[in-house]
Amino acid sequence: MDEVMHETRRRLAAEREQALARLASLTGDYDSVVAASLDTNADDEHDPEGATIAFERSQIGALVRQVRHHLTEIDAALERLEAGSYGACERCGSAIGDARLEALPAARTCIRCASVRG
Repeated sequence: MDEVMHETRRRLAAEREQALARLASLTGDYDSVVAASLDTNADDEHDPEGATIAFERSQIGALVRQVRHHLTEIDAALERLEAGSYGACERCGSAIGDARLEALPAARTCIRCASVRG
């Protein structure tokens, strides 16, 4: 059992590192878009390029929020692992299932409960 826990912790840590790298990249992209818009005299309302810059800023901002949420979910999964409740559905208490945890290591619910929520 310790080996399974160790492997799960390793997978969650690797996923967390990937998410942090993605967040750093997106933050750099966002900063670049903002800097580019500051270097121009673009008026978002009247300049055809302004709409593109605003759209890019919005898209990157949404991706940043998604990655931050994913990091929160990974951290919660690590807490569940330490508490001994990792792999149990938070809604019904059943096992989440190895295949689902393999695909979504931070999953909080089993497939049945996840499909009901949808």
